[in-house]
Amino acid sequence: MTQTATLLIELLTEELPPKALEKLAASFADTITDELKKLQFVAADVAANVYASPRRLAVQIPAVAGIQPDQHIVRRGPAVAAGMKDGQPTPALAGFARSCGVEVSQLTTAHDGKQDVYAYESTKAGESLGAVLAGIVTTALKKLPAPKLMRWGDLDVQFVRPVHGLVMLHGDAQIDGEVLGLQSRTITRGHRFLSSGDVAIANADAYARTLAEEGKVIASFSARRELIGHKLAEAAARLGATIAAPDALFDEVTALVEWPVVLEAGFEAEFLGVPQECLILTMQQNQKYFPLLDAQGKLINRFLLVSNLETADPRYIVGGNERVLRARLSDAKFFYEQDQKQRLDSRLPRLEHVVYHNKIGNQLERVTRLSSIAAGIAHALGADSSLAGRAGYLAKADLVTDMVGEFPELQGIMGRYYARLDGEDDVVADAIEGHYHPRFAGDSLPQGAIATAVALADKLETIVGIWGIGLIPTGDKDPFALRRAALGVLRMVLEAPLDLKALLNTTAAAFPAGLLSASVVDEVHTFCLERLKNYLAADYKSDEIDAVLAQAPSVLNEVPAVLAAVAAFKALPEAAALAAANKRVKNILKKAEGEIAAVSPALFAEDAERALFAAVETLAPAVDAQFAAHDFAGALTQLASLRAPVDAFFDGVMVMADDLAVRGNRIALLARLAALFNRVADISLLAE
Repeated sequence: MTQTATLLIELLTEELPPKALEKLAASFADTITDELKKLQFVAADVAANVYASPRRLAVQIPAVAGIQPDQHIVRRGPAVAAGMKDGQPTPALAGFARSCGVEVSQLTTAHDGKQDVYAYESTKAGESLGAVLAGIVTTALKKLPAPKLMRWGDLDVQFVRPVHGLVMLHGDAQIDGEVLGLQSRTITRGHRFLSSGDVAIANADAYARTLAEEGKVIASFSARRELIGHKLAEAAARLGATIAAPDALFDEVTALVEWPVVLEAGFEAEFLGVPQECLILTMQQNQKYFPLLDAQGKLINRFLLVSNLETADPRYIVGGNERVLRARLSDAKFFYEQDQKQRLDSRLPRLEHVVYHNKIGNQLERVTRLSSIAAGIAHALGADSSLAGRAGYLAKADLVTDMVGEFPELQGIMGRYYARLDGEDDVVADAIEGHYHPRFAGDSLPQGAIATAVALADKLETIVGIWGIGLIPTGDKDPFALRRAALGVLRMVLEAPLDLKALLNTTAAAFPAGLLSASVVDEVHTFCLERLKNYLAADYKSDEIDAVLAQAPSVLNEVPAVLAAVAAFKALPEAAALAAANKRVKNILKKAEGEIAAVSPALFAEDAERALFAAVETLAPAVDAQFAAHDFAGALTQLASLRAPVDAFFDGVMVMADDLAVRGNRIALLARLAALFNRVADISLLAE
């Protein structure tokens, strides 16, 4: 125990929640490792091996000391200046000495950063690993991210699932201790069915190998996932197919098995008449199967499953899974056939009974608004308003279909299928699905002007409506996902020549008069620009973003070009001086009292102000023309020529002259200069 050795801790449990397994294992390992580092049992740079299977959490930490290094302890007491009175220790000093178990004369002094204080120094012998390990494990269990705990048997302990075993092994030596009412052992259990019985762990370093060889358990989550992926890829390749599965399904299946075996199965070809999204979803979500696609991306009637049982004849496993899937697919086929008996538009009256929000109304009222808003946006995009209006009106009709009732994830997708079966225009059908995009960060944008119009209408109606009744996101609370909706709007308007402020006004006008707050449009516009600032931060510098967004732009597809122009301007040798001068101008204008009048050349008293006025008037038409032509870089570059007259003005002219008329005229000249500077962006925000 005095030497360093590998430490193994394993908790043997009932089946753990699969979607939380990785987080539980990582938290368990991190806390134990951190606590050992704090107590100096391991070096600060040590890395632990994390193990997690459906029935166990384990951590393996190399080079753990059996005994903690001796601890040098320094206790600080009263200040030296106040510790003695008339040659005798004060009660505070005497009490401090007693608490340390020594006489006052045995105390030393130290400096605490402010003053000299009495101190007591001692050396405490390091504790053994066995004396602290059970407490460390208990601390790790209390910190697990598991909000729901349970009790079992007659024990007064709680954990995510009942716990049946505890292993604490240092090298080849068992460490005694009790956790969750269990005494530590060197015995664990292997696979529930494939293992021959208890598995003895002879040495902490042999944990993973022993479990695999004797217990038929691959303890490492990452190794198990890699093996599953490899076996699935091999099986799919034999069928000339590709796997249709998100990473989350690989993770979940890995958390469900300890000894993965990949098997091939199939279903009747008649089910392929059901939209493949329905079949794929039920296979993935309900059964944790891996659907297969052909070279054209079409679903085939074969699938792969990962079993936790190895057998010489897997026919019964395959047959059982096929029977279960057949029942699921039969339900999907029934829903699909039943839904086709009613047109989408005939379902709209049922939306009246689906509450959207009790202050805003039902889904039927909502789709009426969506239709109006989408038609207006389509007109602004130069697209067919009637098609956009129709798509907006049908956008939520599939919410009351049997298929979407069973699989809410298919909303929009089923609407597209049913709209096409109803004979709706293809762009209308595509817009019904596309209007949910982008659904998350990095998701694709809706394709085509009609789909974009409906998607914008959907997200803007949500933001304006929810914000307008006072349900504004605060801190990390955003129950209606307004931030996500705003990001979706921004991604779309960055790609289209649309005026965001105009879109917000159109959206607000679609609601009943007096329902929303009067300031909702301005507030949501500001909210969107704040989200835009965060969105742009990955590609642009913060001062450049601030300079552009300070102008509260509304046609956002121009913002990237303006940002590029600001970045180019900032690289000019004149930029720093002009930004500083503009900041000075901004501060002067803030202090100006009353209304700023027009510039009067007759009131100029200095050559420098005449020269600056002439330069501004000469430059203004060119800057305005370039701005109108969207040549933002050219407009900003023109401003570089103002450095000399601006510097001369501030060097030779007293703005705050005693003569009020002269002072007002000079302030008016600076206002004219600021307006020219800020035509593209607020240059003052580039000043350091």
